[in-house]
Formats: sequence, C-alpha cells, structure tokens
Amino acid sequence: MTAEFDVVVVGAGAAGLAAARTLHAAGAHVRVLEASGRTGGRAFTDTASLGQPWDLGCHWLHHARDNPFVALADQLGFRYRRTEGRGNRRLHLGTRWADPTEEAAARAEVDAAFDVVRAAGRAGRDVSAAAALAERDGDPRWTALVRQWFGLMSAQEPERISCVDFAAYVDTDDNWPVTDGYGALVRAAGADVPVTLACPVRRLDWSGPHVGVETDAGTLKARAVIVTVSTQVIADGGLGFFPALPVALAEACAALPLGVAEKVALSFDRDVFGFADRTGLGVLGADDPRRGPIQFQLLPGARPAAIGHLAGAAGGDLLKAGPAAMTAAALDALCAVFGEDLRRRLRGSFTTSWANDRFIGGGYSCAVPGQAGAREHLFEPLADRILFAGEAVHRTAFSTCHGAHLSGIAAAERALALHPPG
Repeated sequence: MTAEFDVVVVGAGAAGLAAARTLHAAGAHVRVLEASGRTGGRAFTDTASLGQPWDLGCHWLHHARDNPFVALADQLGFRYRRTEGRGNRRLHLGTRWADPTEEAAARAEVDAAFDVVRAAGRAGRDVSAAAALAERDGDPRWTALVRQWFGLMSAQEPERISCVDFAAYVDTDDNWPVTDGYGALVRAAGADVPVTLACPVRRLDWSGPHVGVETDAGTLKARAVIVTVSTQVIADGGLGFFPALPVALAEACAALPLGVAEKVALSFDRDVFGFADRTGLGVLGADDPRRGPIQFQLLPGARPAAIGHLAGAAGGDLLKAGPAAMTAAALDALCAVFGEDLRRRLRGSFTTSWANDRFIGGGYSCAVPGQAGAREHLFEPLADRILFAGEAVHRTAFSTCHGAHLSGIAAAERALALHPPG
C-alpha cells in the first residue's frame, strides 16, 4: 500500500469520523485508518447481547442543549430522552431503600464535594481532589458514594484527579440518554466516511517534508496527519513516532492517562425491578468492601436489563479479577436490593474491558495532580504536519463523545488551513 494523500486520519472514533467528514467536504484527498475491525472507538452500541440496545461506552448526550449530536440524532431519527436534572434515581443502603431525607442528603454531599474541588481548581490550586476534600468536614455516611462519583466522572480515584482539570470541565444537568444507542448514532453520523479497518498504524515518520504513515500493509505519505488515538495508547508506545515526540508532548500524554470506566450488563427474562421507566440505582453497603458501591441503569422492557458502572480503583480490581468477578459483583448488589430470585431470572451477561483494549487503553482522560496544563500541549500541530484530536483534546468537554467530535472538526479545519487541498 503506497499512496499519497492530503491528510491521513489515524483512528475512526468520533473524532476521526468528524475530522474526515470535514476534510471530505472541503475537497481534501483523505484516508482514514482504523486499527480495530469497526468504527466508533469508545462509542459502541451492542444490539444483540441483551435483547435491546445498550452502550458499552458513551451513552449520555452530555451538555445536551449545546451538544452537536442532538441535531444529528434528530436528523438521523435516533431516539433520546430529554430528562430533567438527574432523572429517576434511587439509592439503596445495603438492607433497605434510603428515605427521601437520606437521598437528598446523599445528593447534597456529592454536590458539595464537587463544589469544593471545583473551587480549588478555579483558584488555581493544582492539587489532588482528595487533598481538597480533606479540607472539609464531610458527612462520613456518604464518603464511599462521593469517591465513587468522582470515579464515574473522571475514571480515576480522587488522589489521581487534578482540581484545576476537573474545574475546567463544563457540563449541565442536561444529560440525555440515547435510547437507540450513542455508539450507533456515532457510526450512523459517519457512515459516509470510507474507512480502512483492521489497519493499525505502527509509526509516523515526520522526519521529512511529508509524513510517512507506516502500516503492516505498507507506507502512505501525507501532507498532514490527524492522530485521534488515545493519550494512553501514545504514552504506552502503541503508536511510534520518528523522530520521537518532543519531551513536553510525550509527558503531556503520560499526564493524561485513561482510567477505569467499565460496565457490566445483565439481562433478565421478566420484570424483576418493578420500575416502569428507566431508573438510576445506587447500591451501597456491599458485603465485600473492596467492591465499593455500584451505580446501575435499570432498563425496562420485554427483557429488562441492568447496566452496572464500575470505575476507579474498585472497578480496576474487579477488571483484573475477570468477567466472572465483575458479573458476580453486579449480580450480588442487585440481589441485595431485589432478592435472590434474580439469579434464576438471569438470562445473559456481558462485561466491557476498555482498559485492556490495546487500541484504546481505558475509559477517558483525566489530568493527574500538578499536570492540569497537559492538554494545552495537544492543541499545537507538531511541525505543522501532525495534529491531535480526541476527547483529551478539548478544553472543556474532555471525556465526552461530543468533545471528541468537536476536536476532530477543529483539527481538520487547522489541517486545511495549513495545507489547503489542490
């Protein structure tokens, strides 16, 4: 495979597909190379395992009123739910349901913890979220829940979260679930983009006036390359560079690791939950304290399902223990709420393993304490020939699908400005 292109896009996730569409619209000669056997990256909808669509990766239209995928969903006929605030959410305390006063106290404690960390970040204190939280007298009843929510937000433990980076993230309560699947929406939005699948890029040679894109099938040449693989893949050496990346850029990728954000999906043969609508469920008080609390989405239907979210250190421990341990933790938590009969009603299970995927490497990026400025190094083109995109390359919507999408468009526009087609 030897050819020359205006731009080669490495990766066909939300960022790569958006970049390619922008480049094609401008008349650029483009090739998209994807290491895996499918498009979408961390946006991936499974329609077979549970009898209804569920997302292994991103699922909510975060910051929905300003999220470009809302318009794309309307255009393509994808259903989503306009939930208000947190939507339906319940809390179970190990042996009983939390009463309304306890649920309000738990929500207030999580919100207060977020506010403390954001305040530290906005004051320019690039310390860990744990350090900021230690300065307040929190309600100890909800310590595990607070830590879990930081894990769900950042895929890291509070000790590994930069306050400044956390404060830069912009979101609202307008987080709308895509009932037809966010991953399916991303793929549909990029369906007109030609992609070469199962074609990992091994190395980018930027030693000359063009970039050599080295693959097992041969080398392509491009005037510019847009790299959309994760910061974790780059930090781990999954994509090589010649000459090596400048130290500041390499260190920036290492300072933006992808933490653990995994899911366990369980399906049942009848209604075992008793909720008519989709409901969020937090379960505290697991018998094994190493598992921590688990948050679920309960999905009604002919084959109701529960999607358990595992994040941070507790999620990482279960991931290392394997799919059976992940499934057991989720099922044990649900049985503590709904009774042991759930075990007989179980008809299917599926677990994710994003952190073990060599082409992805984890959930989403989070700057470690003291490294909040790391993202800035990813915005400048390398030698005016290599540009970076992906969820890590957005200043306020990192860790989101729409952030990746917007970063892909921005990188494409920059590439076009540096190397106009024709």
